Amino acid sequence: MPRFSIIVPVFKVQGFLRECLDSVLEQSYPDLEVIAVDDCSPDGCGAILDEYAARDPRVRVLHLPHNVGLGPARNAGMPYATGDYLFFLDSDDTLTPGALRAIADRLDETADPDDPDDPDVLVFDYARTYWWGGTRRNVLARVLAEGGDGTFTAAERPEILDLLMVVWNKVYRREFIRREDFTFPPGYYEDTPWTFPVMLSAERIATLDRICLAYRQRRQGNILSTTSRKHFDIHDQYERVFAFVDSRPELARWRPYLHRRMGKHCLDILSKPDRLPESDKAEFFRRTAALFREHRSGPVPSDLRVLEGGYVRYRARRQAEQLGGKLDRRGRQARKATVTRIKRGWSAAHEHRPLDPSLAVYSAFSHRGVLGDPGAIHRAARELAPHIRSVWVVREDRVPLLPPGIEYVTPDSPRYRQVTARATYFVNNVNWSGALVKRPGSVHIHTHQGTPLKYMAADLLDKPGARHGFDVPGMLRRADRWDYSLVANRHSELVWDRAYPCHFTSLRTGSPRNDVLVNGKPGDEIRARLGIPADHTVVLYAPTRRDYVRGGYADRIDLARFAGDLGAGHTLVVRLHPSLADGPARGMGLAELHRRGVLVDATDEPHVEDLMLASDVLVTDYSALMFDYANLDRPIVIHADDWGAYAASRGAYFDITADAPGHVACSYRELVWLFGSGTWQDAESARLRAGFRERFCAFDDGRAAERVVRTLMLGEQVVEQVSVDAVPARVGRDILTSS
Repeated sequence: MPRFSIIVPVFKVQGFLRECLDSVLEQSYPDLEVIAVDDCSPDGCGAILDEYAARDPRVRVLHLPHNVGLGPARNAGMPYATGDYLFFLDSDDTLTPGALRAIADRLDETADPDDPDDPDVLVFDYARTYWWGGTRRNVLARVLAEGGDGTFTAAERPEILDLLMVVWNKVYRREFIRREDFTFPPGYYEDTPWTFPVMLSAERIATLDRICLAYRQRRQGNILSTTSRKHFDIHDQYERVFAFVDSRPELARWRPYLHRRMGKHCLDILSKPDRLPESDKAEFFRRTAALFREHRSGPVPSDLRVLEGGYVRYRARRQAEQLGGKLDRRGRQARKATVTRIKRGWSAAHEHRPLDPSLAVYSAFSHRGVLGDPGAIHRAARELAPHIRSVWVVREDRVPLLPPGIEYVTPDSPRYRQVTARATYFVNNVNWSGALVKRPGSVHIHTHQGTPLKYMAADLLDKPGARHGFDVPGMLRRADRWDYSLVANRHSELVWDRAYPCHFTSLRTGSPRNDVLVNGKPGDEIRARLGIPADHTVVLYAPTRRDYVRGGYADRIDLARFAGDLGAGHTLVVRLHPSLADGPARGMGLAELHRRGVLVDATDEPHVEDLMLASDVLVTDYSALMFDYANLDRPIVIHADDWGAYAASRGAYFDITADAPGHVACSYRELVWLFGSGTWQDAESARLRAGFRERFCAFDDGRAAERVVRTLMLGEQVVEQVSVDAVPARVGRDILTSS
C-alpha cells in the first residue's frame, strides 16, 4: 500500500501535463501511485497519459467515455486509490522538489503514538506562479507557521479556515474520506462543498509551513477567471454546505461563520470585472441576497448589509467607492507633490549653513542597520574619534533591531534632511538616494559590499538580461558623489575603476568588516546561541542569487539530503542571499527543516561575520562571501554545477572554477564525495586557499576600520592612496587581467 494516492483529473492541458507528471514521478519520495483521469480530453492528453503509464508502473490511467467535469473526474479516480493519503493535484500545477518527502515527514511527526490514526488532513503551503514568470507566496502562510507541532480541530484554530478553501493544498487520510463518504459535486465551485465539510469534520488537522505546490496562474483557460453565467454555480454549492451542516447538529455553531463567508465570497465574485457578464450581474446579486436572507443566523456585519438592499443601491455604493478611490489617489499625488516642494525649499534654505565637521552619517544595505563595513567604521570612529557624532539612516521596520545607544533617523524624514544637509562625512555600502545633494567639503566614503566576482555597474551594459531593473546611468550619477572607494585587494581596485568610470580616489584600506575575521574572534558564543553542539563540524552553506531565474532563487541543492549525507557530528548552517530572505525561497523547505532541527537557517542573523567565525568550512557557489571567508584560512568548497549559465547571464571577472579557493564540485555527487572522503580539508585544499588568499586578502590586516578613521576623519597619513582620474581602457575580453 503506497503512502500517497495522487489523483490527477486531466482535460485540455497537453502543454502542461508532462511538467505536472514529471514533478510527481521525480519526487525523492517514491512511495506513491498516480491515478490520472482522462476526462475525455479532446487534445493529446490521453496519449501522453498512456505513454507515462507504459514506462512507470506507478501510473494508472482512466479514460472516461464522456466529459464529466473536474469534481466527478476526481470521484472517478477515488475508488482506485490504495494509498494512505489522497492528494488531488490539478493537471496544470506542479509539486515542488522534495514536497512529498516533507509531507510524509510531517505526517509522521504529528502522528499520535496513543492513537492508531494519523492526521485526517494536512494543510501545506503553495505559491502562485504566473504566466509572465513571477512567483508569489500565499499571503497567509503565517497561519501554517502558527499551527503548532501537533494536531488540532477547526474549532480550536478557526483561523485555518481563512486559508484559500481549495482541495489541492491538502492531503486527506483515505480512511477518513471513506468513512465520512465525502465526494465532489458537479459544478464550477466544487471545492467549496468539499473543503468546508472536510475541514469542519476533521478531528486531527496538521499544518506544514512549506511550499509544496506551484499553483499555475494561466493567462487564459482558468475556469474561475472566465466570464460566464457558470459563476451562478456558487449559490448551489453553498446550499450544499448548509445542507451538510444541517445534517450534523454538532456543527450548528458554524452557521454564522459560513453565512458571513458565503456573503463575502459571492460579493467578491460580483466585484470582479472578468467573472460575470454585465447583463447578469443584477440577477446574481438578487440570488445572492435571497440566499443570504434564507440562511441568516445572527447579526449582519456592516460590510454585508449591502445585501439587505437592492442592486441599484449596491451599484451606487460600488461607484461611490471607486470614485472615492480615484479622489484618494489624486489627493495622495497632490500631497506628495506639495511635500516634495517643501523639501526642496527646506534643503535650499539649509545649503548656506556651514557643514558640521563633527557629524557623520552612516547607512548599510539600504538602511537595514548597523552592519557591514559602515558598521565596522562606525565602531572604530566611536573609539578613535569620539568627538564625531554618528547618526545612522535606518528603515522604520529595522529600528527595533538597532543596538542600544544608536542615534538614528529614518529615510526622508525631517531629521534625515536636517542631518544630511549638515553632515561632513557620509559612509555607505550602497549608493545614497539620488535626491541627496553632495555639498562642497563633504566627504563621501563608499565601502562596497565585498570583492566582486560578477559584473557590476557599467560592465552590466553588455549584459541586458542581468541589468534588467538596474538604472546603470543613474547608478553612475550617484557614484559621481564618491570621494573615496575602499578596496580590499588589487582585483577590486581594477574592477571598481572599470565598473564605475567616475572621479574618486581608491584607498587600499582593506575591508573593515573583515577586521574581526583577521583578528580571529572565537565563534563559540554564536554556536551556543544557535544551539550547535561544541564538538560539531559546522558547514556554512551560502548560495548567491541567479540572474537567469526570475526572482533570483535557484534550488541547486536538496538541503535535507545534504544535511543527512554530511552525517553525524555535522551541523549544516544555511545563509541565503539577503535579497532572497523575504521571498518564497525559505518557504520551499528551509523554514520547515530549521523547525525540525535538520539544519540551522541563519538567514536572519544580522552579522554574517559571526556565522563565518562559528563555522569550520564554507560551501558556496559564487557568493562574494568566499573572499571574506578566505581571511579565516579555513577550507572553502565551491559548488559550481551551473557555472556556465551563471557566467553567461551575469558575467564574471574571472573563472572561479579555474582560480578557486579550494576544491570545486560540479555536481551534487562530487560535493558529497568531497566531504565523505575528507578531501575538503586536504593539502591540495590548503594550497589552493593559500594562492587565493595571496591574491584577494592582500590589504586585509585587521586594521582596516582604524585606517579609514585615522585617514579620512582624523587626517592622518597612514594609507597608500591611488588616484583615479582617468578611466582605464576596457580589456578585450571579459576577464580582468592582473597588473
